[in-house]
Amino acid sequence: MPTATNGSVSLYYDREGDGDPVVFVSDAGLGGWSWGWQHAALAGPAEVVVWDLRGTGHSDAPPGPYALEALVADLEAVLADCEIRKAHLVGCGLGGAIALRAARDSSRVETLTLFGTAASGDAYDLEPLFAPPADREALRESLAAGLPADFLEAQPDVLDGIVDWRADGDADRAGWAAQVAALEDFDASDWLVEVTQPTRVIHGSEDELVASSAGQDLARGLPRGEYTELEGAGHLCFIERSRTVNDRLAGWLANDE
Repeated sequence: MPTATNGSVSLYYDREGDGDPVVFVSDAGLGGWSWGWQHAALAGPAEVVVWDLRGTGHSDAPPGPYALEALVADLEAVLADCEIRKAHLVGCGLGGAIALRAARDSSRVETLTLFGTAASGDAYDLEPLFAPPADREALRESLAAGLPADFLEAQPDVLDGIVDWRADGDADRAGWAAQVAALEDFDASDWLVEVTQPTRVIHGSEDELVASSAGQDLARGLPRGEYTELEGAGHLCFIERSRTVNDRLAGWLANDE
């Protein structure tokens, strides 16, 4: 099991494929399973790296709260261990905030793609998506906060699979709370102009955890920000609209070569 180390913290990651590196950064509490649809589509033409934030899955879970700077340093450690000099970062929610800060502070970031991300911590309400990994019914019910009812009803097998993955790889309450604490003082509004990498901000119009208006504001504040809204989609729009998202990611990667 490949791991990177940041100080005393061991960070699990999965790496597959060749080509330009694409590194995924998960939302608070969610394991690497959440990027499974993108991993399957991009691994091969791209080098795909998915990792567990500290407090999640196979990574260490030191006592919290975690500072955003520590999570960014964890990402830097993963990139260094993979010997990645430049990466396309893809993040959601807290993962988007981590990627955004990394783009400002690190020389290893080529582009950003941010789902359900805002420039200020007070725009995030991630609590409804949390559920204890040992409570399968709670895991199932909490998915309604990130995915619309019609998707969940039409995809029972996918729903069962997600519950299995969450039970195996999501953070417990302590890990989740430690991660979310990183957003308490997060406010990028004063330094967005320093993020000069091409940035695609993608938001579901029905995102209940981070309002789409916050995504629009983020894109407007970035020197090279581009906003795309997926009509009717929720916070986890990259799962719900995976085919659309994967096609766009593949197209952007081809254009960035």
